[in-house]
Amino acid sequence: MKFQDINRHPLTQNPKARFTVILLLALIARLLGIASRPIWYDEAFAILFSAKGPSAMLYGTLAPAGVGSSDIHPLGYYILLWAWMKIFGETLVAVRAFSILAGLITVILVYRIACAYFDIETAQLSMLFAALAPFQIHYAQEIRMYSLMAMWLLLATYAYQRGTGTGQARWWFVFSIASAFAQYTHNLSAFYLIVLASLPLFKKDWKNLRAVTTAGIFAILLYLPWLIQLPSQFATIQQGYWVERPDVADLFTLLIVFTTNTPLPATWIPLALLIALFTVAIGIKQTAPFLLQTRQHKGWQVFYLSFAPPLLLFLFSQWRPVYIERALLPSGAIFCIWLAWVLRNTPLSATIRNFLLSGLIIASAMGIHQHLLYRDFPYGPFQAIAVSLQERRTAQDVILHSNKLTMLPTLYFDRQLPQTFIGDPPGSGADTLAPATQEVLGIAEERDLLSAIAGAERIWYIIYTRAIEEYQARGKTTHPDLEFLLSNYRLISKEQWDGIEIYLFTKP
Repeated sequence: MKFQDINRHPLTQNPKARFTVILLLALIARLLGIASRPIWYDEAFAILFSAKGPSAMLYGTLAPAGVGSSDIHPLGYYILLWAWMKIFGETLVAVRAFSILAGLITVILVYRIACAYFDIETAQLSMLFAALAPFQIHYAQEIRMYSLMAMWLLLATYAYQRGTGTGQARWWFVFSIASAFAQYTHNLSAFYLIVLASLPLFKKDWKNLRAVTTAGIFAILLYLPWLIQLPSQFATIQQGYWVERPDVADLFTLLIVFTTNTPLPATWIPLALLIALFTVAIGIKQTAPFLLQTRQHKGWQVFYLSFAPPLLLFLFSQWRPVYIERALLPSGAIFCIWLAWVLRNTPLSATIRNFLLSGLIIASAMGIHQHLLYRDFPYGPFQAIAVSLQERRTAQDVILHSNKLTMLPTLYFDRQLPQTFIGDPPGSGADTLAPATQEVLGIAEERDLLSAIAGAERIWYIIYTRAIEEYQARGKTTHPDLEFLLSNYRLISKEQWDGIEIYLFTKP
């Protein structure tokens, strides 16, 4: 069924009815698996850290980090999540609902932005694409700040549109507020905001350049209490950060992320890449004539907001690597508007248009399927693991995680379970859980394996299979800690839990 046929369906002939149907579809897509999908380290950290309250979080974030680094994100998301949990609780459904709400508002903003730029039919198709985009669905469920960041940045985009179109001061005020809140949500919001604020330069629109500059200064003043902390925060990245310098392959991966999302099974990647390349190539071909004619064209502007922030972040990361695809969620939302404009407002043959739509439907189906069923690293059945360990442990047992990645999600599901973990190598890119942050969370890392298991009769050792495989890829037999345990203790059992291995050792 073509989109035009959907428009003629009796249920959706009314624009308000179409809007409601698409929004309901977006809600259903974001509710799928809300209670059953596993969590990972970052999500567990967000819940456990936010639950401590604003004062504790300020201390955990801004206290000197020593050799390692503390959490580098501003506290905007964490404080709002703390307030949300005070009202709705800390269950997975409750905390994911916060991200879902932000994700739904983002879908509505996609519609409003597309309406302001184009026409209502293009806006409806943009909204449909955003409603079913796997990239948007994934982060609308994740218990992290990215869905909220996208919401604030799209609100800033909409306010920018209305401000430049009407000249009304109230829209520039909204732009300032949304921009400041976006920065309080994630530091990398600046890359999108710089690109957005530079639009008047390309259009040689000096009046609106003055307006956006004034609004930007006001946003910076609102952000100033955290801005003065950025030098020390940035220093923690210089000491060590897990993000690697991106290469050209990461740009191709981003195209897959925008259309299908990752990770994907290896056998699916060629098809996903083919769809992404075909979609973007046709889109660029259709956009190029408008770029050559005038840079004021709205189609060029949504293309620019889709791809300039990723490119700017990519180029900056050649100097200081901070490139993470999930920080490009707002550009992914604008990408949906660009695709809708290409399909509805540029001269495409029916064959190419149908190929594009078919490819996007396949990409969406693959991405949503993978989102719902993926259970490997960095996820895991941590609730079941916590229950199993609680039932089988004895008072003298040591429950030891190879690192924090399995420790914190298990802690979320059972905060009474006595367990510990081996800290990351000091000063390494993975050393991101500072002593002050551990103090706030009520946990303490062990320096090494020997100090962790001293005097223990029985040891439960928990490790990702991927961590073992990384050592094996370097020519090692297995993980060094596991090798020591296998050599000096008696192995009682070994269990596989969806990419996590649990060993039980006893003294010989």
